[in-house]
Amino acid sequence: MQNGNGCGLDDDRADQGEFLNRAFDRNLESAVVSRLMWRLMPFLFLLYIVAYLDRINVSFAILQMRAPLHLTDRVYGRAAGMFFAGYFFFQVPSNMVLEKVGVRRWITGLMVVWGLVSCSMIFIRGPVSFYVLRFLLGGAEAGFFPGMILYMKHWFPASTRARAVAWFMTANPLAGVVGSPISGALLGMHGGGLAGWQWLFLMEGLPAIVLGTAVYWALTDGPAKATWLSDDQRGWLLAELEREREANSGGAAGGIWQALTSGRIWLLALVYFGVPASVYGVTLWLPSAIRSLSGLGYFSTGLVAAMPYLLTAVAMVLVGRHSDISGERRWHTALPGLAGAAALVVAAYSGMPVLVIAGMSLGMLGAQSMSGPFWALATSRLSGPAAAASIAVINSLGNLGGYFGPYIIGWARSDGGSFRGGLLAVGVVLAVCAGMALVVGEPKLAGGPHLKT
Repeated sequence: MQNGNGCGLDDDRADQGEFLNRAFDRNLESAVVSRLMWRLMPFLFLLYIVAYLDRINVSFAILQMRAPLHLTDRVYGRAAGMFFAGYFFFQVPSNMVLEKVGVRRWITGLMVVWGLVSCSMIFIRGPVSFYVLRFLLGGAEAGFFPGMILYMKHWFPASTRARAVAWFMTANPLAGVVGSPISGALLGMHGGGLAGWQWLFLMEGLPAIVLGTAVYWALTDGPAKATWLSDDQRGWLLAELEREREANSGGAAGGIWQALTSGRIWLLALVYFGVPASVYGVTLWLPSAIRSLSGLGYFSTGLVAAMPYLLTAVAMVLVGRHSDISGERRWHTALPGLAGAAALVVAAYSGMPVLVIAGMSLGMLGAQSMSGPFWALATSRLSGPAAAASIAVINSLGNLGGYFGPYIIGWARSDGGSFRGGLLAVGVVLAVCAGMALVVGEPKLAGGPHLKT
């Protein structure tokens, strides 16, 4: 009896000690993730707002550029999408350089260059210069987004990555919330020999140059150098990231060649194709749709255009958070996309201006909400040099959708003057790409909850 009771007490003490250790680890994990969110995300978020604003402000500039520069809808659609041609050609080499030289130096250079290119848009004189400058802007920005995804992978454990990516990517819609009214107002600014659309490009290009120079001092290359983490926090985070790296070391390894020959990487790129096709197809035409269907002035058009972006930001955070809580990725990627596709089809066949604008807005909301769960899914098997190459391949191939979406809508409007054909094409593509997310293989989170399949 005594031996039995003694063993029972020892077992109880062991269970109690294990329980306390797990509680300590959970509290430490919560403290680390909270610290990462507050220390890293606000600045990364601000950088992405500037990046996104520089790529979409052309949607307002075209409202004034079209007549004096004799630009057709087809020319605008091609120029708007030309950004993603530059994005495609320069993204993989840019991200490979980033892996070698580090985030601070490379992102600093990229931001200064794209800020100068954005300011140079004031020199557009016709279709050719429009195409060239949009191509160069895409080339300069090519390494930024995949670099940020890779940077977050180096900091955030897999179990919290969808939430972090979703928060980061809410910069997209919030750039629209902030930038739409500002862009509309800048169109009314004339003087110094510049038209309103030129002031828009100049004033919205300067922040990239200023913030780019701040990146070198504001960002830390990795957790090992993070003096703003306590010793316990830094030790836990490094151990957790190393454990994930070792657990995934049997997955994708190697560099660019293995990424290009991986069937899973190509499938993920096809899934992602629908996101920029829909997002940029809507955002780069939304001000034109609002103005042509409502007859509102520039500033009022900007205010109306800001509303869908605000709703999209809320939806992105909620979907990303729920994906992390449930541990499920595929359905959280597919369902928002399918809902967005349905909304675009409604917009295409509606004769009411309110429904057209609402359908376009919900299409953007659905496509954007795919981003957090998608990138958590896409990076779950990546480690080492393969991570940089694979992220760049997925993003560069997928972002060709950013050329397709704006161009197909401009092409359809040139033929019939309606948004119907373009919106229908974009909606069908989004539905197909979202459905393909359901057949992507999904691993278990290292050390975390099992992902549902």
